[in-house]
Order: sequence, then structure tokens, then C-alpha cells
Amino acid sequence: MSRLPVAGFAAAALLFVADQAAKYGVTHVLGLDELTNAREITPFFNLQFVANRGVSLGLLHASNDTSRWLLVAMTGLIALGVLVWMLREPKRIEQIALGCVFGGALGNILDRVRLGYVVDFADFHIGAWQPFLVFNVADAAITVGVLVLFVRALLVRDKPRAERASVENSGNA
Repeated sequence: MSRLPVAGFAAAALLFVADQAAKYGVTHVLGLDELTNAREITPFFNLQFVANRGVSLGLLHASNDTSRWLLVAMTGLIALGVLVWMLREPKRIEQIALGCVFGGALGNILDRVRLGYVVDFADFHIGAWQPFLVFNVADAAITVGVLVLFVRALLVRDKPRAERASVENSGNA
């Protein structure tokens, strides 16, 4: 039996807590909401409150309670799939990447359950040009986790099965 992916769970917990703390800071400490929704931090970064009722890129906008709970169920099933993958994944870097995705998903799911929307607040821009949509720590964690998994899938090759078996058998002789 394989070990528990402690690094993956640690990444998930750290990012979940960081996400919720950042959202609390933006909404409760700074008091940003739908009426007082922006604060300029630098010429290229604002804190801007956005109540995101959709998912990535504003897709699947939840305009009523039924669609909200369908989104919760759908994202919950995806998070469960990521958790199962993380539990079965033997490689530590992939466990951490999956932990990023899992922790980010849990942060956004909790928002949707508690509030009916996800709190987004990070707004990077160059003048009027916004290369990214407004996002949050959970979104960044999910994106980084998926990118790490994608890059590792493209660039890191496992030894072919026959070569592994040959190496394992020569060690037993």
C-alpha cells in the first residue's frame, strides 16, 4: 500500500487557508463589496471585488439556486476525482500539483456554498488592458497545479515498462 500524499494534503490545506484568509481580508478587513468594489494598490494591480457566479472565464453562470447547487455538485465531483488521483499518485511533485488543484477547488466550493458566488479580487492590468480576468488565490492555485501537471506530462517520461522490469530483475540476481 502506498503512503498518504502528505505533501499534497499540506499544499491543499495551505492554499485553502491562504485563499479564505485573502478573501476575508478583502471583504471584511478592507470592506470591499459590490458597492465599494475597488482599491488601487499599484499602477498595475487593484483589489477589485467581483461576485463570480460562474466558473472559469465566466462560463456556466449560476443565475438561480438550482444552477448554483448544480455547480457545487459538478465542482465537488471534479474535486473528488482530483482527490482520488492524488491518493493514487506515487510522485511527490504531482501530489503537490494535485494538492494545489484540490485546495483551490475547495476554497471556491466553500464560497459558492456559503455565499452563492465565488469572491474574486486580484486585478492585474496594464493601463486599460486586462490580460487576466479578476481572480483569487484559489484560481491561481488551480492554474499553477494544472500547468505543473501539463508540463510534467509533456516533458517527464517514465522509463518504458520493459526497461524498468529489466533493471528490477538485474538487481535481484
